Amino acid sequence: MKNQVKIFDTTLRDGEQVPGCKLDTESKLILAEKLDLLGVDIIEAGFPISSPGDFKSVVEISKIIKNASVCALSRANEKDIDIAAESLKSAKNPRIHTGIGTSEVHIKYKFNSNKDSIIDTAKKSVAHARKYVDDVEFYAEDAGRTENEFLAKVCEEVIKSGATVLNIPDTTGYCLPNEYGDKIKFLINNVNGIENVTVSCHCHNDLGLATANSIHGVLNGARQIECTINGIGERAGNTSLEEVVMILRQHSDLNLDTNINSKLLNETSQKVSELMGMPVQPNKAIVGSNAFAHSSGIHQDGVIKKRETYEIIDPLDVGVDKSSIVLTARSGRAALAFRMKEFGVNLTKNELDEVYDEFLTLADKKKEVTDVDFPIILKNKKIKYG
Repeated sequence: MKNQVKIFDTTLRDGEQVPGCKLDTESKLILAEKLDLLGVDIIEAGFPISSPGDFKSVVEISKIIKNASVCALSRANEKDIDIAAESLKSAKNPRIHTGIGTSEVHIKYKFNSNKDSIIDTAKKSVAHARKYVDDVEFYAEDAGRTENEFLAKVCEEVIKSGATVLNIPDTTGYCLPNEYGDKIKFLINNVNGIENVTVSCHCHNDLGLATANSIHGVLNGARQIECTINGIGERAGNTSLEEVVMILRQHSDLNLDTNINSKLLNETSQKVSELMGMPVQPNKAIVGSNAFAHSSGIHQDGVIKKRETYEIIDPLDVGVDKSSIVLTARSGRAALAFRMKEFGVNLTKNELDEVYDEFLTLADKKKEVTDVDFPIILKNKKIKYG
C-alpha cells in the first residue's frame, strides 16, 4: 500500500495574492467545488480577517464542501484566530492555520522581537486555536532561512501546545532541493512528538525550485504538500499541484501517491485560468497547451509509431483528449501523412512526396499549417479528396 501525501490546495488564498487576480465569492465557490471534486484533502479558503469579502468566502465555502477539510489562515494573535474560527463554523472538517516568522531576518526586522518571545507567541496562538478546532496547522514563516536548531525548538513547543500539522515554508523560494529535504529530515529526527503530527511542505518558486523542493520534502518524511493549480501565487508563484501529483504518480517506485483524480487536472486548470484571468503559459508542465504537442519531425515520427517514445504521461490521464501533431516546417512526411489521414485523405507514397514539397513551401511562409490549408495543398497537386 502506498503512503498517502495529502494535498493542501491554497489556490483560493496564496494563489489569489497574484496582483489583479482577486476572486469574488461566487468565483471562489465555483473553484472550491472543483477542488473538492478533484480530490484535494485540504482547501485553504482564505484569510478571513483580511477583508469582509474573504470572511464571507470562507463562510460560504465551509457550507458546501463535502469531503475536504476547509482551512482558514490567521496570524499569531487572538483576534485573527477568533475571526478564523467564526468563519469556519459550518465546516464539516475545519482547520485553523496560524503561525509566525521564525527566521533571524523576520524576528529582527519584521517583529523587532527575540527568539523567546516568538516561541511564546507561537505556543499561545496554537493553544488558542485549539479551543475552537481539533485540527490546527502551525506555519513557521521563512523556515527555509531559519536555523534548524531553533526551528526544531519552535516545532516541539507548538506540538506540545496542540498543533496537528507543522508547515515548513520556504517562503522566499531560497532553498536548494537538498537543503530543503535535509531540513525536513532534521526535524523528523530531532523534534520530540513529530511522529504524531503531519509535516507539510510549502514552497515558493522564486528560483524555479518549488516543485523540486516539495518532492525532496516528501522524500524526507513530509506527508503534506501545499500547492496551487497552475502554480499561481505571489511573486513567481507556488508549488504546482499538477506537477507534484503527476511526479509522484509517474515515479511509482517512490511508494507515494495522492487522492487526486488526475483526469480532472486539465479541466480544473482551465477553470482557474478563466476565472482568475491568468493565462497558462503554453509550455507549462502537465496543463500547458504544448504539454502534449509535437512539431519536430523526429518526435512526431516516434509518437505516431508509439506514444511512449516521447511522452511519459498518457494525455488521457490528465484530462487531455490526445497528443497533438503540429505541422510546421520542422515536420516530416510521417506527420503530414498522419494528419492527412485524420483529415480523411489516405495518400500513396508518390502522392505524399508531391504533397510534402507543396506543404514545405507553405510551411516556410506560415508558423503552422492547419486543416484549413489541406484543400489548397491537395488542389494544387490535383489530388481528389472528400
